[in-house]
Amino acid sequence: MKLKMLASVAIAAIALPVMAADVTYRKDIAPMFKKYCAECHSAAAGSPSMAEFKLDEERYAKKEKVGPLSDTYEHLLQLVNGNSTGALMRRLDDGTNPFAKGKPGNMYKYLCEKDNKDNNAECAANLKVIKAWVVGEGNEWDLNGIGQRGDMPPVSLEQLRRIKAKY
Repeated sequence: MKLKMLASVAIAAIALPVMAADVTYRKDIAPMFKKYCAECHSAAAGSPSMAEFKLDEERYAKKEKVGPLSDTYEHLLQLVNGNSTGALMRRLDDGTNPFAKGKPGNMYKYLCEKDNKDNNAECAANLKVIKAWVVGEGNEWDLNGIGQRGDMPPVSLEQLRRIKAKY
């Protein structure tokens, strides 16, 4: 138990210096996506653009380890503030957003080392960095998309204006 607590504190301590400075794609997000996401979301993995993915989502959904391209700043912005606004937030959410109703997004578990069974602290620390990049530290993490999803309203202009996503 003490070991788990020490690991959590160590991971949180690593994330704190990142929060103190501006979070940028080049410095913080690109290395994280290369480490955790490139296996399924890169040109090397055969990933399609978001537009292509949406055109044939059923076919791509059947393939394992293939998701929309996210290996460049421009590709990732499609999931943050392009036609697929909110997609990144919904997929990586830890389940604490009221609209998530306690259920983490399907990609949250990939924000950590795969062989680390007690990786909640690592996932949480990485999610905190991504949140700070998208909407700024301490700001609300919006799951909204362009259209309404169930009881979740569509993204508002005010929410779009809060997006940071510095290069």
